[in-house]
Amino acid sequence: MATSAIRLGVLISGGGRTLLNICDEIDAGRLDAQVVVVIASRPCKGIERARSRGLDVQVAAYKQMPDTETYSARIVEILDAAGVELALQGGFLSLWHIPRQYEGKVMNIHPALLPTHGGRGMWGHHVHEAVLAAGESESGCTVHFVTNEYDAGPVILQKRVPVLAGDDADALADRVFEAECVAYPEAIRLFAAGRLTIENGCVVIAE
Repeated sequence: MATSAIRLGVLISGGGRTLLNICDEIDAGRLDAQVVVVIASRPCKGIERARSRGLDVQVAAYKQMPDTETYSARIVEILDAAGVELALQGGFLSLWHIPRQYEGKVMNIHPALLPTHGGRGMWGHHVHEAVLAAGESESGCTVHFVTNEYDAGPVILQKRVPVLAGDDADALADRVFEAECVAYPEAIRLFAAGRLTIENGCVVIAE
């Protein structure tokens, strides 16, 4: 029996590379999904990239909102209006509170192996620099459900990459992003197939 493509909303704050990778997976027929809305938290390069792919982009500027609750309500309003079934954070840097109706329906991808190198202020190159400073032998990425605590939501899956001698933050970031391009679509497919449940704060993947 044919199923309809899952409706995705993607939240961005930067270049939109994660969004473009998801679009590429959809276009290649590897991901049965549709990006129905993109929400940008500020003016950024990702807006024009999204529009060039024919996507609906809504700018919800965090700095123009009086408080987090008002901002969160605006995000939910946009997601609801687009009929989003799964929201994806892709380099989204603004805090919003996940309401009850979106619990277990918002994912994020973090460029390290949580719970290490996560939390407030740990994003982008800050993460890769911390991995290198700690002398880690490996890094990777983590796809997790979003809760109202930074990087603390239930882990869906992780992909590991080696940290190589001579790596700087840029080199490590490139290697981790390659893993992200595999991990996020995989997590979306699991969700769309109804294979993800949360039990006692942990994700269970059905066979």
